[in-house]
Amino acid sequence: MLGILSAGIAPGLALLSYFYLKDEYDSEPISVVSRAFIFGALLVFPIMFIQYVIDVENLVQNEWSHAFFSVSLLEEFFKWFVLFYTVYQHVEFDEPYDGIVYGVAVSLGFATAENILYLVAHGVEHAIGRALLPVSSHALFGVIMGFYLGKGKFSQFSNRKWISLSLLLPFFFHGIYDYILISFEYWVFFMLPFMIFLWWLALRKVKMARLLSSSKITVDKTLQL
Repeated sequence: MLGILSAGIAPGLALLSYFYLKDEYDSEPISVVSRAFIFGALLVFPIMFIQYVIDVENLVQNEWSHAFFSVSLLEEFFKWFVLFYTVYQHVEFDEPYDGIVYGVAVSLGFATAENILYLVAHGVEHAIGRALLPVSSHALFGVIMGFYLGKGKFSQFSNRKWISLSLLLPFFFHGIYDYILISFEYWVFFMLPFMIFLWWLALRKVKMARLLSSSKITVDKTLQL
């Protein structure tokens, strides 16, 4: 059991540490980041229950609906809801890059709890595959979600547009991810370029968020003079 817990937790903590350490201007308090991570982990249980009811009641009739609605929409909406209503107005969310830190924390909290439950049920031999795909994909969805929330909070214009994109884009990419997994026999040939694209997009958003944070800090210092 200790091996399963270690294998289940390690990828999430490693990815969270990576994106956390990218915040070079004003690192977020570990307590606030940890709380976001725990909130994300707790989401696993209500989402699993809702998904179970959907399956039992046969409410989803095709693979497209399953990928985009019973998985992607449920998971991304609840993660977005927690992020928006517990972190967005928090005093520590004071620069654009912070959105990425907290978005990744909520997403990886969810992914880590889900990963542990999966490894308990199916065995630790799946740990590497789970780390490379579900856990890392949740982190990348969290980067995209957090980037647009950060942009929405600190933008003078089009706040609603950015906040809407913070939900819609992760929902869209998560739906594609799950549709590839459940719809194609040789899914790896589609998943590999898709994951490369997701990493490219997420790291680009990281770079952009750091530039936005740098600009904001420069402006703040100028106003204080």
